[in-house]
Amino acid sequence: MDTPDSICRARPLLGTFVEIRSAGATPAATERAIDAAFAVIDKIHRLMSFHDPDSDVGRLNREACKRNVAVDPWTYRMETALALHHRSRGVFDIAVAPALQRLGLLPCHGSHIGGEPAGAATSDAITLLPQNHVRFHHPGMKIDLGGIAKGFAVDRAIDSLRESNQSCGLVNAGGDLATFGASAETIHIRDPRSPGGSLCQVAIANAALASSARLFDPMESADTSFSSTIDPATQRPAAEIAGATVRAPSCMVADALTKIVVISGERAAGILHAYQASALLVTAAGDVCVTPEWQDVVRAAA
Repeated sequence: MDTPDSICRARPLLGTFVEIRSAGATPAATERAIDAAFAVIDKIHRLMSFHDPDSDVGRLNREACKRNVAVDPWTYRMETALALHHRSRGVFDIAVAPALQRLGLLPCHGSHIGGEPAGAATSDAITLLPQNHVRFHHPGMKIDLGGIAKGFAVDRAIDSLRESNQSCGLVNAGGDLATFGASAETIHIRDPRSPGGSLCQVAIANAALASSARLFDPMESADTSFSSTIDPATQRPAAEIAGATVRAPSCMVADALTKIVVISGERAAGILHAYQASALLVTAAGDVCVTPEWQDVVRAAA
């Protein structure tokens, strides 16, 4: 997709750097298309930010236990997250925000977060009502859409590029990415055991790819720490899998499924199949496993 007439731009959004690369009829048209795609991502950033108390997520976490709260139609698309929650038998859960706060991975917004509460809230306590209204039915419940927001933003940005009549495009939000166009894109997958190195390469075309791995700060250490993926059953970081990469038709689904694979490992095979997805995972012991669909497309890193 890296053609001579393609244009590439990057901006800090969604807590990472977002890269958009595209090509169209003229450079001016491509510049406008990329600007429009970034505007879409910026809107989703503002709607779904846990850090902004005025975002849809901020208002839900502050008010939805007391009253029905109206949200943007895009935020209402959390219905996909609720469907994944039910289909995964609770493994994927956007209601793990308090656990992330206790780990210091999300801000407390001035409120004290103590130990794990008895009967921690799950997504089962969320009701989606007509006209894009949402209600929570558990005291102190908080949600975090970080498990789907980047993937959803990538999908909407790809839609925007297509609507601008671009011939090809790639949107990459910190490793959650999607492509469209005639040519395949070769993606290098980072080794979760040694983030400075590449584990393998995979070619994708008109598809999405998302990855989840243990936390890594290159400014602090060459080593990884614990996972930011919370196992709802224990309310603690998942430890069985060091990292997972999922390929799926949409980036939002791929983004969510990486969390399920990190928690469930090879037990996630059924839900991957249900969503026409495939995966590569690295266990905590260092074993690399791939689903059958990956065996013919993955190549070892050079």
